Amino acid sequence: MTEGAHGGGRGILRRRTALERFQIDRRTPSPDLATIADYVWVLTWDLHDHEPHTQRVLSHPSVNMTFTTGGRARVVGVVRGVFSETIEGQGRVVGVRFRPGGFRPFLDGPVSGITDRFTPVEEVFGPEACAVADAIIAEPDGDEAVARLEGFLRSRMPDRTDPMVAEVAAIVDRVAADPALLRVDELAAAVGIGTRRLQRIFAEYVGVSPKWVLRRYRMQEAADRAGGGTGVDWAALSAELGYADQAHFTRDFSKVIGLSPAQYARDC
Repeated sequence: MTEGAHGGGRGILRRRTALERFQIDRRTPSPDLATIADYVWVLTWDLHDHEPHTQRVLSHPSVNMTFTTGGRARVVGVVRGVFSETIEGQGRVVGVRFRPGGFRPFLDGPVSGITDRFTPVEEVFGPEACAVADAIIAEPDGDEAVARLEGFLRSRMPDRTDPMVAEVAAIVDRVAADPALLRVDELAAAVGIGTRRLQRIFAEYVGVSPKWVLRRYRMQEAADRAGGGTGVDWAALSAELGYADQAHFTRDFSKVIGLSPAQYARDC
């Protein structure tokens, strides 16, 4: 499963229950990979005495590459809906979450081409990637598995740095950090880029539109607040997130999460 956020586990739905079912270790990438990767992560679980667990996540505008017990190695494009994964028994995932735009140098085309797709690593990196994937999955030591993953990325890094990767990541970081940014034209003005050009850049490097990114971070904020339990001032939160009224906010939240804000808060 794809986990993480700017500043913690934001995006994990029903987080308290989730962290009783699995453990996740997020690691700062090696300095030479920091321009493309947010972090490397190792997720482990042991559910031998429990029922299978299905985890739902409000994904971030990031591509992940994951290597999972059982031999599954794939590139996960930005998931625009709610990402869902079921775990059972005992297992591990070793993964890397790329910075927004950070996966573009590894592709022959725009990142939007892999949005909502789960692509075997060999389809992106060639058949030789299968042996690397097998070694990462089979490696019992988490530190060594991470080292193998980073070594693979290092071997595939292009010789030239694309300056747009850092620029795009900075724009998305700005959206994540500034809840006052609510509209695409506001974001475009804030970063000094025309609206249409900003949309083209996001399709090329992020894989989703600026509008989607703005809405997703605001919805993550709403889910995070609701996940704290009852007692949320929904009208005030609706206004803070840029909604004209609470009813519109409730409809959007229910459509994305599958429950009304109040129901989700009670469940958490």
